[in-house]
Parts: sequence; C-alpha cells; structure tokens
Amino acid sequence: RLPLVCPVLNNYVCLLSTGPTVSELVVKGEVGQNVTVPCFYSVKSTYDITSMCWGRGSCPSSKCYQPIIWTDGWKVTAQYDSRYTLKGNLLVGDVSLTIMNAKEADSGTYCCRVEIPGWFNDQTSNHEVVIEKARISTASPHTYTSEHTS
Repeated sequence: RLPLVCPVLNNYVCLLSTGPTVSELVVKGEVGQNVTVPCFYSVKSTYDITSMCWGRGSCPSSKCYQPIIWTDGWKVTAQYDSRYTLKGNLLVGDVSLTIMNAKEADSGTYCCRVEIPGWFNDQTSNHEVVIEKARISTASPHTYTSEHTS
C-alpha cells in the first residue's frame, strides 16, 4: 500500500485515521474563491501512474459515487462540471481538485480515490469542504467631509 502524502498548507487541516490509506481532511474556503482540495499519490516511475476519480460523498468500497472527475492517470477522461478541474501535474501524482468560483452548495464530503492494482489496494481519502460566505468587515467606514466656504 502506498502512503497518503498529506501536505500541511494554509487552510488545510490533516487528520489521519487509523487506516494506512484513509485520511480525513478539512478544507475551508469562501464563496467566489477557487478552492483546492489536496490529493497526492506516490509516483516513482511511469509504471506507478494510475487511474483515479473524485466524487461527492464518502469513499465507497470501489469507484466513486456521484463522480466529478475521472482520469486514466495521464489525462482527465471525464469531467462532469467545468467548475471542477485538476490543475496539478497528474504525472507526478498531484490529483488535487480545484473548485472554481466556489458556492455554498459545494460544501460537503468529497472522495479522492486512486486506483492501485490489486484487491482493496486503492488509496482513498475523504475531504470535508466548508465554503462560507465572505466575511464582512465590522469596522465602521471612515467618512471624510470637507467644508467649503464662499
């Protein structure tokens, strides 16, 4: 089994569970932002490049429920919504999902499944995405006035 690489970046909180290939991640973003949900797998040679999918909901026992994106390892082979893209370099195992122009409705659980050959070898990770409305500043606005005398 390949270990899940879980980088610690701004706005990412990694919580590893007891299973060697399952993790739970929380990613926060704001409405209107592009939000990237990280997912990586180890690629030491071209033989390691493999298919993967992103789906909504927790990872099932195989494949992805409510699929968003599929790759064959080399390129995206199915994309169900143009707001969901893979901007990383697939050939080095960067299969991070970018949600363009995020909406509150994008909040929820996402599954990243990397299909590793063999029985029950897939690398799976569940990611909790939280999209919030942009914070409105509570500071009172400054008002500048000028007096004119004639």
